[in-house]
Amino acid sequence: MANSAEPVSAIIGNSDNLQAQLPQLHVAVGVIVRRKEQQQQVLLALRSSKQHQGGKWEFPGGKVEQGETVEAALSRELKEELAITVTAAQPFMLLNYTYPERQVKLDIWLVTGFSGTPEGVEGQPLQWVNVSELTTISFPDANLPIVERLQQPFSF
Repeated sequence: MANSAEPVSAIIGNSDNLQAQLPQLHVAVGVIVRRKEQQQQVLLALRSSKQHQGGKWEFPGGKVEQGETVEAALSRELKEELAITVTAAQPFMLLNYTYPERQVKLDIWLVTGFSGTPEGVEGQPLQWVNVSELTTISFPDANLPIVERLQQPFSF
């Protein structure tokens, strides 16, 4: 695995003009990993049906605030959403994705260490899933390149 994020682009839209007019959202995403019985697992959270791409499973994270580093945003969001404290994380990949209604920049980090027990602080269901089973789960479209990357051999 590389020491820095590798950029990936997945763009849907008719023109660059359209993309320039869309709202942009910068998101810190945590691919929280653990090893259980020789299996690599990741933690997923279920998006509320009221959210964009609601009712689908996602890798936890949230918006990077102005003036905030991605690492700080990731730590803050995972503390707020999951009640965990990140103790070890490294860049995994960088993804730009354009939905018809918005653009998202996903700064994805591999979280290999944390303290606390993950819980859905905002009432969201959580589940640990074997990496090998990720292709059977419904994700927001922007998360599919993450699932593809996780299907490639990696270690933590």
